Amino acid sequence: MSVLEELGLPPLPEPLPRPVVDNHTHADTTTEYSGLQVSDSIALAARVGVNRIVQVGCDVVSSRYAVELATHEPTVVAAIALHPNDAARTFTSGGRAALAAEFESIRQLAANKYVRAIGETGLDHYRTREPEGRSAQEESFRWHIALAKERDLTLVVHDRDAHADILRVLDDVGAPGRVVMHCFSGDAAFAEECVSRGFWLSYPGVVTFGSAGSLREAARATPLSRVLVETDAPFLTPKPQRGKYNAPYLLPHTVRFLADLLDVELDAFCNTVMANTFAAFGGPWGEDDA
Repeated sequence: MSVLEELGLPPLPEPLPRPVVDNHTHADTTTEYSGLQVSDSIALAARVGVNRIVQVGCDVVSSRYAVELATHEPTVVAAIALHPNDAARTFTSGGRAALAAEFESIRQLAANKYVRAIGETGLDHYRTREPEGRSAQEESFRWHIALAKERDLTLVVHDRDAHADILRVLDDVGAPGRVVMHCFSGDAAFAEECVSRGFWLSYPGVVTFGSAGSLREAARATPLSRVLVETDAPFLTPKPQRGKYNAPYLLPHTVRFLADLLDVELDAFCNTVMANTFAAFGGPWGEDDA
């Protein structure tokens, strides 16, 4: 019995014809939710053509883990930050001193050579509704933007129900040279606003859902040179495995769906996704077999 069968997880999809990158995953959280070990997750993803990942931290502990994994696994690079909801919780429970201490820990991690991005940071108006929590989120977002610029790292933006405020803050302080809109959730008009600012838009498995018509319109409005694809595992599993735990090995479902949606040959789309990811995250890593 395979490890996927033992854990009751979806089977491997058909391998992609060319390699791609999962530019946003939480391998540690995937283990916590589904039991899929990180080493197995990386190996299974490689079997279906997902041969590199960006491991994303959401707090100090998971950011340290991202750096540790990237240090020992050449197919992985790290993104580190306080998630906006974590920033709000930290401020609410411990005040500005507690938030400043978390910032300092992230700053120290940012010096590691395997860190390619600052994020996921941003604003979340869905889960954080109190004024003081939202204020702390914006303070944290601005701090992370400054750190990304200081270290010349990519900024990975979490945006949930906060489109206008995300652009307001980025326009106010000036965006870093490379910005990825993680788990893009806007419509075509918002996609055009982001593209006009030079951002990359990362599409998750949600784009495959029947209810996601506006997201598909956004994908059609996004130039191919600005399209990225992600899992956000263990969440947002694409059809036909929606409702089960996600992992990087399931990314081919979303890749195939987008290639068909955008009327691009699959081989060419895979090559584009790989090139876009390298451009968005400051260059290639691992063995360059793309």
